[in-house]
Amino acid sequence: MTRHSTRTSQGTQTMTTEQMTGAQALVRALENVGVDTVFGIPGGAILPAYDPLFDSRKVRHILVRHEQGAGHAAQGYAMVTGKVGVCMATSGPGATNLVTAISDAYMDSVPLVAITGQVPSKQIGTDAFQEADIAGITMPITKHNFLVTKAEDIARTIAEAFHIASTGRPGPVLVDIAKDAMQATCTFEWPVTMQLPGYRPVTRPHSKQVREAARLIVEAERPVLYVGGGVLKAGASAELKVLAELAGAPVVTTLMAKGALPDSHPLHMGMPGMHGSVGAVGALQKADLLVALGARFDDRVTGKLDGFAPYAKVVHADIDPAEISKNRHADVPIVGDAREVIADLIVALQAEHEAGRKGDYTAWWRQLDAWRTTYPLGYDQPEDGSLAPQYVIERIGALAGPDAYYVAGVGQHQMWAAQFIKYERPGAFLNSGGAGTMGYAVPAAMGAKVGAPDAQVWAIDGDGCFQMTNQELATCAIEGIPVKIAVINNGNLGMVRQWQTLFYNERYSNTDLRRPAGERPRFIPDFVKLAEAHGCVGLRCDKTEDVDDVIAKAMEINDSPVVIDFVVHQDAMVWPMVAAGTANDDIKIARDLAPDWENGD
Repeated sequence: MTRHSTRTSQGTQTMTTEQMTGAQALVRALENVGVDTVFGIPGGAILPAYDPLFDSRKVRHILVRHEQGAGHAAQGYAMVTGKVGVCMATSGPGATNLVTAISDAYMDSVPLVAITGQVPSKQIGTDAFQEADIAGITMPITKHNFLVTKAEDIARTIAEAFHIASTGRPGPVLVDIAKDAMQATCTFEWPVTMQLPGYRPVTRPHSKQVREAARLIVEAERPVLYVGGGVLKAGASAELKVLAELAGAPVVTTLMAKGALPDSHPLHMGMPGMHGSVGAVGALQKADLLVALGARFDDRVTGKLDGFAPYAKVVHADIDPAEISKNRHADVPIVGDAREVIADLIVALQAEHEAGRKGDYTAWWRQLDAWRTTYPLGYDQPEDGSLAPQYVIERIGALAGPDAYYVAGVGQHQMWAAQFIKYERPGAFLNSGGAGTMGYAVPAAMGAKVGAPDAQVWAIDGDGCFQMTNQELATCAIEGIPVKIAVINNGNLGMVRQWQTLFYNERYSNTDLRRPAGERPRFIPDFVKLAEAHGCVGLRCDKTEDVDDVIAKAMEINDSPVVIDFVVHQDAMVWPMVAAGTANDDIKIARDLAPDWENGD
């Protein structure tokens, strides 16, 4: 291996030139872009990369038990660190097992680089052993992807992949590398010159559009700041608080924006959408102006689209121009980074106030407060004395506190985690919002704990979700990743069962996960024994009076992963609810019980 270093023309960086293999160039490039953790599993086509990775003193490789777990772990790591998450897999089934996590990252705008091995370049297209066109497969669900067949292209491609994944609207990028490219010798040069013609994300908003948005805010009688996950991605929570308080307008935060404004803030109306609060849903429905910031008007928020916010003009700010007017026409479109947009909007709104133009929302807040008071989030205790899942989640949030990270799977427990844990800081809640991926919680919590080792990380999972990726408990135990996992065990696919109760005449087709054997119920599997078999601590709780003690016991254990099997009532439901395909005006606060919009005050 030969080395040659020269000073660049700018005199600010040393140019390094070395002879090495493509695999060594891959690892060196990963080190140079700042990667410290890779989640993955080796296999034939990616094996050349694992040899130099073995020698790296900068990159920790965490050997997962399934490639989907690697992808979700990389997501969790990315979401708590703000860095690009990295996962690695071999060709064919290794690569295709990453597809679910890649799709999840694409829907939720998570910066991710997935590196896959590919069969040797001369065998591509021949149906070689473990060949799959992963670049073609993932084209619709990646921000960009690369197929690399030359060793000399590897370093530059890695630099480009990380730049694309982390700039503009974040998202996943796939780098598929042929095995012979990793085995060949090349000249490694760093830094590299990226070749990305046409990739120029717009971050600075148009000042005229921002001024028009400010004018609409002061002229409106019933404005709402509709805040999406883009505000968190942009790190704009502080700016959002300033804007909200300056405007005096209500704020709703979507599932992906929980914590963007503290739940306890008096301007915060809660989460809108299918299982949002009545106050948040009502605010959107009766608004005369929506200021959408980093939100995409998805169906879970809007309900039946032609019935959504029928009286409202729309200001829509997003860094992705493809989102503007995609689902709802924007009267004032603003393309730009949410932090830049909000900062400029603050200045424009201050100018309006200084000119004597300020909105009067007194009547609007009278109505909003009436809804908030009349229809608070709540739940009933089961009449048979069994454990209420909402209570369990509420107590976890209260005892673990606002500094913990909470990672939810998908389904009823996800919605209860959004409703009954109070999020006081940005980024504290991780979940699969757009894709709705069962199996997300355990590996994502693992990745989050790696990214934030000093923080308490709770996975709140359902018994159905948990059984999809719980093999990563072994990874957590072996790698020393002490996450805490609360399994909300109702013995069913809970959200599907809820829909069967409400819309399918209580015909529970294939949702029962724990059928009784003889006259006594059996735990299949027994999650306590399963946890212990994976090297974790297993606990069980089925009584309300024991919940706090069990949570406290779990919190005292910091040298091992902990799994708590909370056995809860099987018929608990998530309320409020807007049934799929109906308008938000048809929200139900309980079965056959709707709010009285006109007489809420």
